[in-house]
Amino acid sequence: MNPTFEFVLAAVVTLGASALLVTRLERVGARLGFTEALLGLMTALAANAPEITSAIAALARGQHEIGIGVVLGSNVFNLAALLGLGALVAGRINLHRRVIVLVGGVSVWIAAVSLGTVTASLPVVASLILVLAVFIPYVIVSGWPEVVNHLGASEQAARWMRAAIKDEEAELEAAIHPSPGDWRDGLLAGVALVVVVLASVVMEHAASAMGSSLGWSSIVVGGVVLAGVTSLPNAVAAVYFASKGRGSVVLSEALNSNNLNALVGYLVPAALLGLGHPSDKSLVVAAFYVGLTVVALAMAYVARGLGRFTGAVIIAAYVTFVVIVAV
Repeated sequence: MNPTFEFVLAAVVTLGASALLVTRLERVGARLGFTEALLGLMTALAANAPEITSAIAALARGQHEIGIGVVLGSNVFNLAALLGLGALVAGRINLHRRVIVLVGGVSVWIAAVSLGTVTASLPVVASLILVLAVFIPYVIVSGWPEVVNHLGASEQAARWMRAAIKDEEAELEAAIHPSPGDWRDGLLAGVALVVVVLASVVMEHAASAMGSSLGWSSIVVGGVVLAGVTSLPNAVAAVYFASKGRGSVVLSEALNSNNLNALVGYLVPAALLGLGHPSDKSLVVAAFYVGLTVVALAMAYVARGLGRFTGAVIIAAYVTFVVIVAV
């Protein structure tokens, strides 16, 4: 089969199955009584299944540059497509500063640790531990906000954290409100997950073959082609929510997707399968991931949101990233 046709077919199947997986898991989460924040994390993980699976498949085949490119390149694309394009389409995305600090602080930490791993400044296992030490408490607090009272923090800090979670919940509640599901939704989610995994493996293999036939480097295949295609569903959803004025939804979707990509699609498989020797272009991808995360969050914090100008700055940074990686 022609690699290009195989790639397109596998991408269509992967994205379709991923959409089914997200909707079914939302219903299962509603049945289990998940909070809106925890439900958002779960659906972000499901939506990221294509890039995570593609990255793991690449790392398992020894294609370390493609694996790193898919995950961290997807994170750069998410910032441009979800935050940048969302701001351009909506005109402005209003954001709560507390949400920016809470979700953004976790994201900057994970991005910085990921860069340290790619540069070999941090061993993979140590990086995984450092990320889990921050991400697990964040998930626990998001899912069970009352835990904040038992963290040993000062009353002022606990009150601030409860307010930040409440701000995020208020936004997400209006965007994520699935009806409770049953065992059939769980079964469909399981089938969809299997299809996503198999189709993503085929897609990654076809993309590698297509890139070889066209003379593209591995980092272009992973960091631009696969990263962009696998992130399209998130981008479409983010633009929709931005146009409806749901700013915190867009921010949470972008940053939580990036956090899960880095953790599940990069650090965990790298700890199990090895990272190899990243190239200079892999370092460029990781550096852009950290830099654009910091810049986007800083602009959002100062202006209490993102406007068309700042959205254009983020998109221009992504275009620069593509040019540097390609050239």
